[in-house]
Amino acid sequence: MAAKTAGTGLEERWRDILSVHARTMCEIDRALHPHGLGASDFEVLDILAAEAPRAGDQCRVQNLVGRVHLSQSALSRLIGRLEKEGLVERSICAEDRRGVWVALTRKGRDLHTEVLPLQRAVLERMLAGS
Repeated sequence: MAAKTAGTGLEERWRDILSVHARTMCEIDRALHPHGLGASDFEVLDILAAEAPRAGDQCRVQNLVGRVHLSQSALSRLIGRLEKEGLVERSICAEDRRGVWVALTRKGRDLHTEVLPLQRAVLERMLAGS
């Protein structure tokens, strides 16, 4: 009986985490939608801004896998969409032809800077009591 009670507590905590995550992602989507971004789009821009902070800096796509909650194929499609919108540039890694580099464009950096306070405000509002 004790194991069932402990398991129930874990399940409830897990469901609470999932619920907070889902609500927070929806709120980020709402806040960023007027700027043409979703939560996952922003997450990629935010990681790139941190990993490649200066103009011209690049990040391997493989370094993004596992840091965003997308499959590799979904991440590739998302990066393709961001590239079409002029927010990132992709290039092939000269040392490893299988590798792909991605970098923020000036437009991508400017948009990230513009929406960063919106995303952080949502995180503050949604996670302050957690």
